[in-house]
Amino acid sequence: MPAVPFLRTPTERERRGDIVLAVVMFVGAVLSAGLSSIAQVYGDEQAPLWTALVYAVVVTTPLAVRRRWPGTVAIIVVVAYFIAVTIRVPEIYVGNIAMFIAIYTAGAWMNDRRRAVIVRIGIIVSMFVWLLITMYRDAILEADKADVIAGAMSPYVAFMLIQLLLNVLYFGGAYYFGERSWAAATQLAVLEQRTAELEREREVTAAQAVALDRVRIARELHDVVAHHVSVMGVQAGAARLVLDRDPAESARILTGIEGSARDAIHELRQLLETLRTPGGETTDAASTLALDDIPELVDASTEAGLPTAYTVIGDPTPVPSLVAVNLYRIAQESLTNARRHAGPDATADFRVRYDDDGVEVEIVNTGRPVAQVRPGLGQLGMRERAAASGGTLEVTPRPFGGLRVRARVPLPFTSESSVNR
Repeated sequence: MPAVPFLRTPTERERRGDIVLAVVMFVGAVLSAGLSSIAQVYGDEQAPLWTALVYAVVVTTPLAVRRRWPGTVAIIVVVAYFIAVTIRVPEIYVGNIAMFIAIYTAGAWMNDRRRAVIVRIGIIVSMFVWLLITMYRDAILEADKADVIAGAMSPYVAFMLIQLLLNVLYFGGAYYFGERSWAAATQLAVLEQRTAELEREREVTAAQAVALDRVRIARELHDVVAHHVSVMGVQAGAARLVLDRDPAESARILTGIEGSARDAIHELRQLLETLRTPGGETTDAASTLALDDIPELVDASTEAGLPTAYTVIGDPTPVPSLVAVNLYRIAQESLTNARRHAGPDATADFRVRYDDDGVEVEIVNTGRPVAQVRPGLGQLGMRERAAASGGTLEVTPRPFGGLRVRARVPLPFTSESSVNR
């Protein structure tokens, strides 16, 4: 996901804080102007007091909107400071603080970073040009004094060097701290964005987990209920047909129905225990079915009215538990579909084939011609099981009637302790 461009926008609380700052700075500027006027900081060249009051308004009022228009505020404050110093307005201390805040804010809050650099560099260069011009003018005026011409490190030169050093620290500090504030805000915005993305991903993952659990429950219920209910339905129909003329056969069929019902309850109980256990299908409860149980499945299919032949091809090899369960359920669903749709005279041929690359389960049944395989819940569940095992599933109609279902799963090298046969 591409990063969203960072735009720093002041909050209502920050805007209220700027207004408070402007008020405090204005009060400080008025007090400083009054005291500086009394102290005669500029001597006889000092401007009237009313100019200091005007200057206090101009240099502090823009600070109330310094985060909204940082570049404009910085330019206004700096220009006001230049003019005030040039005409000797009796206030220098609060003006210095206001200019530092304005330059810092331009670096910390201007979203156009190229313009932020231009504004600050322009201010700093202008200030140093102005300072050099002032120093040169003062040097000319003081040239006739002995302490100026006494040497390279006369008191006047030393004083000017101190002024240069202080201005370097002053403007360099404003520039540096503005950059650091912007960098910190950018890092915080990136962190918040990543946190929001992780939260969205967590919600999506949780929703996917719930959906997968629902699909798994639906698949298991379909496989268990569809198979056993189908068998019981066929057996009940057969018992009804022979009830009057062959009570013994009816009793045998009813016994089979009872056994199918018992098996269904047993498998449903195992399913519920598996769903309540963390890890779901990876637990032992999910591994109670294996390929060795297929002969019983074949016998049940034959008893339910679909004569089924069973053949094992190749040397049986260990099969992981989850793969064995999935192949068993695919075979179970295939036989159930054949009983339901193939017709009364259908038969089935069940083959389990082992080779060097994996294991294959193939169920071929005769019966009614199938023009097109209709996708349904049963077929969807078989495909999901094959995919979950890393294998493939083919469901194709046969030319003379019936279907061929073939599921193939490649087998990795596994230890005996984690497999079922």
